[in-house]
Amino acid sequence: MLPKRKIGLTVMLKMVKNYLAVLEVVGETLFIYGLLGWTYGVLVQLIYPSWLCFGLSNLTPWIRIDTFAVLSFIVSIVGFFASRLCKRLIPKN
Repeated sequence: MLPKRKIGLTVMLKMVKNYLAVLEVVGETLFIYGLLGWTYGVLVQLIYPSWLCFGLSNLTPWIRIDTFAVLSFIVSIVGFFASRLCKRLIPKN
């Protein structure tokens, strides 16, 4: 029979592994959607440069398209680093 301390450590390691797996999926999602948002901003800038001063949509007039593109790029960088970090930290066994 395992001591209580070893059982608690095993449970804690499983919880950390599950947390890292969820964080990896969230990081990949942020990376993909951040790059898609950045691509949208770049395409608008190339095709319709006069639209950059407008709001992103009627629901979010306070954020401009160029600001959205920069924020999307930052989100994609954070998501990429979170995903890569979790891939390194998750134990293989």
